[in-house]
Amino acid sequence: QVQLVESGGGLVQAGGSLRLSCAASGRTFSNYVMAWFRQAPGREREFVGGIRWSDRRTNYVDFVKGRFTISRDNAKNTVYLQMSDLKPEDTAVYYCAARSSSTIVAFSTAYDYWGQGTQVTVSA
Repeated sequence: QVQLVESGGGLVQAGGSLRLSCAASGRTFSNYVMAWFRQAPGREREFVGGIRWSDRRTNYVDFVKGRFTISRDNAKNTVYLQMSDLKPEDTAVYYCAARSSSTIVAFSTAYDYWGQGTQVTVSA
């Protein structure tokens, strides 16, 4: 059974950095896309970015380009979300998700597996 476990969230000041981790287990992810979503209070869950496990190809939503970077460590079966220049509007619960496909897509219903989420709070 696929399990995704996020970690690394916390409280950071605006302009600071955080790195989130998503430890994946349960199968080989070479044919998967891994993505990060976030959900702020009162808002819908939104796509942040994704990575194709096989070739590390990434795709990001415009408002995080240049600030966030997604990477993966094959040996650790872990995907990372490095966030820098954080803004108060980045405050949200961040979720890791997995999809058995080679295409990175932005809609949450396309993803089969989800982690429990990790809270990121950015203070002004």
